[in-house]
Amino acid sequence: MRKIYPILNLGLSLALVGTMAACDNSDMELDLSPSNPLLEVSAPAAANFGDSIPFTLTVDGDVPLSTVTARLFYGEEEMGSTVIRTRTPGTYSGKLFAPFLQNIPDGTATLSFTMIDTHTSKVTKESDIRLTRMQYPYLILVTAAKSYPMLPTGVPNEYAATETFPNTDLPAYIKTPVTTENANEITFGWEGGAVTQGVTADIPFVSAVAGEFSVSFNTLTYAAAPFFEILFNGANMAMTDKTHYQIDVDITQGQAITVEGITDIADWWIDPDFLTETGDGEYSFVPISGRYRFIADLGLKYFRVFALNGSVPAKFSDATGTGAIWIIGEHVGKPNLSNAVGWNTGTALCMAPMGNKVYKVSFVAGEQINTAQINFKFFGEKDNWLEEFSVFGAINDGGVIVVGLGQDVNQMDKGNLALQPGVTLEAGATYVFTIDGSSGHDTATLTVEKL
Repeated sequence: MRKIYPILNLGLSLALVGTMAACDNSDMELDLSPSNPLLEVSAPAAANFGDSIPFTLTVDGDVPLSTVTARLFYGEEEMGSTVIRTRTPGTYSGKLFAPFLQNIPDGTATLSFTMIDTHTSKVTKESDIRLTRMQYPYLILVTAAKSYPMLPTGVPNEYAATETFPNTDLPAYIKTPVTTENANEITFGWEGGAVTQGVTADIPFVSAVAGEFSVSFNTLTYAAAPFFEILFNGANMAMTDKTHYQIDVDITQGQAITVEGITDIADWWIDPDFLTETGDGEYSFVPISGRYRFIADLGLKYFRVFALNGSVPAKFSDATGTGAIWIIGEHVGKPNLSNAVGWNTGTALCMAPMGNKVYKVSFVAGEQINTAQINFKFFGEKDNWLEEFSVFGAINDGGVIVVGLGQDVNQMDKGNLALQPGVTLEAGATYVFTIDGSSGHDTATLTVEKL
């Protein structure tokens, strides 16, 4: 037997308390003697996911009535409810929405109706309802310029539009037609890197071929196609938007990496701090073994890589000297200065952990670092401006940089790096910044070397 939780009629209780407080008769008592509420329910025995399920209530009783609460359960989980005010005997009607959810099979749900009267007596009626996924005559693919019908393919719950589309990129969302009296329009769009019900943000469909191609969608699994696929060591990188794909992996130092699906991979800039190119789409991993996130940026044509702790960006540990060190600031950026980091934690650069509590980052002057000026600093956390490397125990730089000691000391913010007066970096030369964090972030050693 399903457990029906009691309903507290707070408004009624407060009204009764207020009435009692206003009376001069302090001996007045609230009459909560047993009563006999009567409830009859008429509801359909079958409906579709996404429908508004109609119902009719007939109520009566020997004391004033209050409310009927209607609930819909999928198994033991309550999926929706509505409250009908039933102050006087009679017939009332309402609707309950049956949610349209991913990967929920057809099955039997429960409609539960609980009536309460002013004596807090209750009566509950339950009935089964068969819920099925609507087999639509078509879906609608909506683009900015035009809508296209998506017809059943013969595979259960699958629909497709096969057209000569104007471009291989086809941003669009999908919606259902309203084909029955109780049906609702259901939309499917893009959110959080996946097809999601209830939104209309465009799904970034991309075809590998121009001209005629098919766009498909499954209303049970939400599987959709076509998408551009990138395989990282045989595993699909997840699309976060049309130009970014990512994957979190445990990887060992020196491990071989293969990337498939990027036809112009030869034109990509490969960050030597993280990857050594061994062939077309084949690489060897440079930093120490650990968990890392790889983000393929199709627009900038490079892989952004950073260290993870589980599923979140790693942090530098003062106690162990391990984790990650991040660069935030001006006049540096990868794959080039057009993608400068700036004072934006979201685009912070991760130094490559090389083992023995040593971290490094390399820049080619004029390409990833400005030759005439720099203004950045190191942090032990990516997102919260914490664990600043404000001072160093030692600096070995050959007279190239100066570290800020504070505006009142050398007119620089503490920890910010700048070039020494009169110094410029040699265009085309590689400069490697290395931090040894063995003694913690307050006494770490910074080395700058020109290769």
